[in-house]
Amino acid sequence: MSRDAGPTDRERPPIAHNAGDSAGDAASTAAVAAYAAVSVRRGAISLARRLRLERSAPSLTALELGVLGHLHRRGALTPGDLAAYERVQPQSLTRTLAELERTDLVSRQSDPSDGRRSLLVITDAGVTALRAEMAERDAWLAAAMTARLTSTEIELLRLAGPLLEQLAEAQIMIP
Repeated sequence: MSRDAGPTDRERPPIAHNAGDSAGDAASTAAVAAYAAVSVRRGAISLARRLRLERSAPSLTALELGVLGHLHRRGALTPGDLAAYERVQPQSLTRTLAELERTDLVSRQSDPSDGRRSLLVITDAGVTALRAEMAERDAWLAAAMTARLTSTEIELLRLAGPLLEQLAEAQIMIP
């Protein structure tokens, strides 16, 4: 298995401590962030691939799982909001939403603030299906963490989870 190009341990920048406002501190923080970006990307991709393998009998597509997950975490959303969260065109969700409605995993309701719009909500059956899809992978991940990591490392990952979610939501444009 080949590794993509990125900083080696010898190229790793020093860890910035208590960075101030000076240009040197900003450059050091940027260098640390650049190295961290490579490390986090590699780890996240590897873990995502492995978790996909831990789905023994997937009954939902990745997009269906994404939609159910957003509705479960965020509450009722418009199809346009879901498309934005999934970073797809609204038209790309048409079949997915129709299938989720057909199988009673989501339902539509009128938007109380604008009756012309509809909101999608996850049903009890949708929550059950989402939990079933996640349970096997969560169990594998918990077992792998217990087998391979110290309690301090596990706590560090627990703290990193919400940070990774924040990064996933970042609206940063690189020129």
